[in-house]
Amino acid sequence: MHEALKGLRIGYALTGSFCTFEKTFEQAKLLVDSGAYLIPVMSENAAGMSTRFGTAQENLKQLADICGRDVITDISSAEPIGPKDMTDIMVVAPCTSNTAAKLANSVTDTAVTMAVKSHLRQGKPVLLAIASNDSLLGSAKNIGELFNRRNYYFVPMLQDDTEKKPASLVAEFSMIPQAIEAAMRGIQLRPIIYHKE
Repeated sequence: MHEALKGLRIGYALTGSFCTFEKTFEQAKLLVDSGAYLIPVMSENAAGMSTRFGTAQENLKQLADICGRDVITDISSAEPIGPKDMTDIMVVAPCTSNTAAKLANSVTDTAVTMAVKSHLRQGKPVLLAIASNDSLLGSAKNIGELFNRRNYYFVPMLQDDTEKKPASLVAEFSMIPQAIEAAMRGIQLRPIIYHKE
């Protein structure tokens, strides 16, 4: 349990790194169990695609059941988040390199990018849990841009397979609660990128 999370209003957004959904659902449950209030958001692709990691309906239902409310899955439903002051922090877990590129370039074309944009209008923190096989290739410049962007924080990332996937970075999802607490204090956990020995 994380006492500092009690009563915290967390936007909890998922994009299409489907292989990490099980880990992010686990963390969402932990946050709720710690007393946080979660507003769930899924990008249209994350909400609409069935994969070997679960059907679209199963994933939507699981997130809604954990959070106790319907999942926001479209731009118009995400837009009021900022104007209505609905969130204290926005967590994007997983955050694909595609979504990171959109955030770095102020592209707002999904429920998740709108949720982040709307939330940021009040200068509140955004926490990204990167999950991408090309984080250290073409996507590196966008992630680097966000490193230098005010109000953006990162869940520490692991080079998960330096032999078979040398450019891959995946957030250490178990650190999401700790990273939220740090971001709410304006602190970036470090090291941001590491690898297992």
